[in-house]
Amino acid sequence: MRIILKKEEIKGNRITLSGEKARYLISVLRCSAGDELQVFDGEGSLYKSKITGIENKKVIIDLLEQISLNAESPLNLTLVQGILKGEKMDVVIQKATELGVKEIIPAITERSQIRHTRKVDRWRKIAEEASKQSGRTIISVVHEPIEFNSLFTVHHSLPIRGFIFWEEGGMPLKEAIEKITIHDARYTMQDKENPESCIMNPASLYLLIGPEGGFSKEEVNLAASKGLIAVSLGKRILRAETAAISAVALIQFLLGDI
Repeated sequence: MRIILKKEEIKGNRITLSGEKARYLISVLRCSAGDELQVFDGEGSLYKSKITGIENKKVIIDLLEQISLNAESPLNLTLVQGILKGEKMDVVIQKATELGVKEIIPAITERSQIRHTRKVDRWRKIAEEASKQSGRTIISVVHEPIEFNSLFTVHHSLPIRGFIFWEEGGMPLKEAIEKITIHDARYTMQDKENPESCIMNPASLYLLIGPEGGFSKEEVNLAASKGLIAVSLGKRILRAETAAISAVALIQFLLGDI
């Protein structure tokens, strides 16, 4: 059983939970005194723990041992997702978090049908639950929505690296990955006589996925002017949520994370 607490909630070797998290342990997980528990702080630390008591709707937990756990992706991926309607955005947040994306930026684009939302807290809760379910020690950061045209001034690193996925054209993903790694990869040589033993230190990568209807040509051109590569996922037109999940998984595979 796993639970994620804020780092500031973890003080000393004994913690007492009340409210929503206590109700979750008592009513949903049906925990009782003596049960073992894994406590994550959402920032990379895991504690082997035990429930030592349940009283007055409060759960008392003893932290027994801090464990080193490396379930995080070595890739620093940021998914910029055009806001989707209904539960589609929930699915993207959940699956991107499970796969190991570090940050998710909801974007309001030219073709976005959703231009205002109050679901950010919901999306952050989904990311927390997905991190817990997948055994991650870090929760994906879900940012406040941003206008696409402002993306490159608010969220950026220089040089910007990554891909904008466009169903109307673009470079094959494998070719684009090779282009980025040849141009920007930094290598640690384990054996100078054996180039295959090189280990790439992956740069931060942005993945831009449009909403229903995709990106406009002007948005693709803007992204390209900032250093991103327009990429195609093949001849078939994918739903936005399918494109997001596929893009993350394929990039992780091509860069050796899967």
